[in-house]
Amino acid sequence: MDAPDSLENQPIVWQPTAEVIERSRLMSFMRQVGVSTWPELYRFSVDNIEKFTEEVIRFLDLRFDPPFSKLLDMPDGPEFPVWLKGAGFNVTESCLDRWQKPEDAVLPAIIWESETGETRTLTYGDLFDIVAKLAGGLKKAGFVRGDAIGIYLPMIPETVISLLAINRIGAIAVPVFSGYGVEAIASRLNAVGAKGLFAASIFFRRGKIVDSLTTALAAAQRCTTVNKLIVISHGNELNPGSNDEQPEIIDYNTLIAEGILADAEKTGAEDPLIILYTSGTTGKPKGIAHTHASFPIKAAQDMAFGTDVGKGTRICWYTDIGWMMGPWLIYGALINGATVCLYDGAPDYPNPDRIWEFSARHSIEILGISPTLVRAMAAYGDDLPKRHDLSALRFFASTGEPWNPSPWRWLFEVVGNSRVPIINYSGGTEISGGILMGNPLLPMKPCSFPAPCPGIDADIFDENGHSVPAGTVGELVIKQPWIGMARGFWKEKERYLETYWRRFPGVWVHGDFAMRDNDGHWFILGRSDDTLKVAGKRVGPAEVESVLVSHPEVVEAAVIGIPDEIKGTTMIAFCVLRNFDTIQEGQNATLVSQLKDLVSKQMGKPLAPSQIHFVSALPKTRNAKVMRRVIRSAYLGEDPGDLSALENPAAVNEIIAAGER
Repeated sequence: MDAPDSLENQPIVWQPTAEVIERSRLMSFMRQVGVSTWPELYRFSVDNIEKFTEEVIRFLDLRFDPPFSKLLDMPDGPEFPVWLKGAGFNVTESCLDRWQKPEDAVLPAIIWESETGETRTLTYGDLFDIVAKLAGGLKKAGFVRGDAIGIYLPMIPETVISLLAINRIGAIAVPVFSGYGVEAIASRLNAVGAKGLFAASIFFRRGKIVDSLTTALAAAQRCTTVNKLIVISHGNELNPGSNDEQPEIIDYNTLIAEGILADAEKTGAEDPLIILYTSGTTGKPKGIAHTHASFPIKAAQDMAFGTDVGKGTRICWYTDIGWMMGPWLIYGALINGATVCLYDGAPDYPNPDRIWEFSARHSIEILGISPTLVRAMAAYGDDLPKRHDLSALRFFASTGEPWNPSPWRWLFEVVGNSRVPIINYSGGTEISGGILMGNPLLPMKPCSFPAPCPGIDADIFDENGHSVPAGTVGELVIKQPWIGMARGFWKEKERYLETYWRRFPGVWVHGDFAMRDNDGHWFILGRSDDTLKVAGKRVGPAEVESVLVSHPEVVEAAVIGIPDEIKGTTMIAFCVLRNFDTIQEGQNATLVSQLKDLVSKQMGKPLAPSQIHFVSALPKTRNAKVMRRVIRSAYLGEDPGDLSALENPAAVNEIIAAGER
């Protein structure tokens, strides 16, 4: 499959200065291992995975009691490696206990701001005390090592505290999206046999009160194993009624008040830590199992090497605890001694510049922001970010979906004044972070990934399992194990193997199409199962979508393929317009013609969409992934499958209506 023309000959738009390189933690690591250039470091990291991982552990100053007897053991093959065999390790000691020296305990661990303007700061000393007390309260309430406990909370300090307290007693955290409905929560709690659930009584979104307690209670009642509901009260009465089937409701503050400071449970490095459910973009959601020494170590490594986070760095990622980037932010920042900056609310409420206001107020250095959110912010105009002092920003970061050039350039040029690079980051929940990632040492091109993450032996394969040359599109794969890899799907071993390991023996197939250009930069072109074959030519939806959003009236676009007798597959496009509510019928037809012509000129007439529909929103998950599977099924009148991860399920109705016309 040939590379898209739009990705050929992209220019370098950012070069690291000598000062940026010198201050970077990646350069410090290179000195530790005795290499002087990026190619040397990457070669070292994949030629000797075990030695590299050992050096990462030393760099992050992680301690094991007892120490590991073997760093990497593969008795069951590369699909199920055992890392740090025999080691004792509870991740909360690396997140909290290690920072209790007087000079470290006073550093801010969490800075939080609510949509209503309330702010709170917790130092490392504060966080240690409250986590240890909550852990003691959980033990007193009857929770023990190995219990699964759900977290259904917005991004508030109590979310961080609850996650760490669960981990501290050796229990297994099961975060779920704060926007989920009853059945979506209940299905996940039932799948893991959860014993308890953390929930908030209410929270705010766009000035409205969300009654999360009622949802949490109904979900808990549908899970026979949940016997305790721990509620963070917002000052309202905790008395939603009672019946014999209702779990015991425990006030969060009471649990802390009654708790005695608890030491970390003596867990093993390979003991289960967290089960993260994916969004289900390819069907039934998958429960991804991670251990104390898998997800957190990979998160901390990527954060340190890719986004240059160290002690005292202020990092914000606009996310949710139910998406992997929520736990990634918490574990990665705290292991590195950084400050987790949380904004709990809509990024454009009550003013469209709220995210920039928040970043300026708290001197954010690293801002993680999705392409979807950037497109929305760009629609408000260029002047809003200019109203705020964003000089503290050192890096933007982005993950979750492929970029289109126009919003990438807007963020880089308008918001970042062509000074702040965008660390593009792509991997997944199963990876514990990234396969590909920028870093402070490498120049950047729009929408590209300058290199794989250190320690990830990435490649691009053709359909026969052979590496493809530069300029050719193929399957993104990983050829060796890495410490952050999933320990399977929770109680679904065969499904895990079938999803990632059956195609090429011993090789992880990620499910993304990718390419490298002649300069060695990588590009993600979308999910390989989304790729279309139109008139004999393979094309990725993201390529056509990028052309569509280059039109000034189009904010977002999604392209699907449906059966066609002549072409085999024909493309249908759905576009969200900047002025959707005011466009007239005559303008509608004119705009459709303009967009078809635009694609024809840039990609060839056979690849122009046969139909273009205008909708007010695209069905997306809360982590901003466009659900093409849902769009295609809804348009064809088929069962769209699991919709629990959708942020906006009503958007599906517009797709159904378009298919019926």
